[in-house]
Amino acid sequence: MGGVATAELATAVAGAGALGMLGMPMAPPEVIGAVLDAMTVPPGGAVGVNFLMPFVNPASVEAAAGKARVIEFFYAEPVPALVEIAHAGGSLAAWQVGSADEARAAADAGCDIVIAQGVEAGGHVRGRIGLLPLLDAVLDAVDIPVVAAGGIGSARAARAVMAAGADAVRVGTRFLAAAEADVHPEYLARLIDAEADDTVLTTAFSVMWPDAPHRVLRSAVAAAEALPGDVAGEMEMGSDRVPLPKFAVPCPGRTTTGTIAAMALYAGESVGSVRRVQPAADIVDELLAGIDG
Repeated sequence: MGGVATAELATAVAGAGALGMLGMPMAPPEVIGAVLDAMTVPPGGAVGVNFLMPFVNPASVEAAAGKARVIEFFYAEPVPALVEIAHAGGSLAAWQVGSADEARAAADAGCDIVIAQGVEAGGHVRGRIGLLPLLDAVLDAVDIPVVAAGGIGSARAARAVMAAGADAVRVGTRFLAAAEADVHPEYLARLIDAEADDTVLTTAFSVMWPDAPHRVLRSAVAAAEALPGDVAGEMEMGSDRVPLPKFAVPCPGRTTTGTIAAMALYAGESVGSVRRVQPAADIVDELLAGIDG
């Protein structure tokens, strides 16, 4: 979900009884520390921070450790030194994986949790197989808690993967339609209109992060290919507005301008569950009711 996974969204999810995740993939340490300090997490609630390995700064991990309950890493082989930084600050360490071998490496590196990400997932995708066979393999490979991710957007889907042995579920695409997410209205409208077969796994949006497969709406690839010139629009970066190159990695937030349809419109195969804007707490309640029921 990248930058659309705001502090407001993470706090709302935490307040509803789930783990809210904050996406700040390239934020400097002082910004991460300030954002976490400013968050008002309800008593008993918890938030985590996700770091993308191609852009990770160990100092940023250190700034988050202890302030976030979970420090999660994604898109590289597990690195014990980063796990140690998370633990030194008092946080749990998690690694999102795409194979049983990577899950074993995460456990060996000292991780407390692994997230098994199936190929159905939206955004950047680490693995090459579907969630259920991956989950089965990862559950056999490790003895630490396993979270299932990829293609989960409804209470039925959540209940199914829990029945298959997952200890928890990770949901991304459904929360793009949370009222607290920083999602451009045109992006949101396209998500609401889409079904699972409207997504595609591609490497098209690789400017800034080459050769990293990701799942987006198929229409975004076609629109970007048809877009003249090298710039799709402008986006905010800190206090500045900067050009957004065609086929760039960032997805459009509310203040992004330009040809939104031609930007990276990430969506998982669960996109058919996105039907309207809802408060994040209502989405959590629906998913929890399905699991508990």
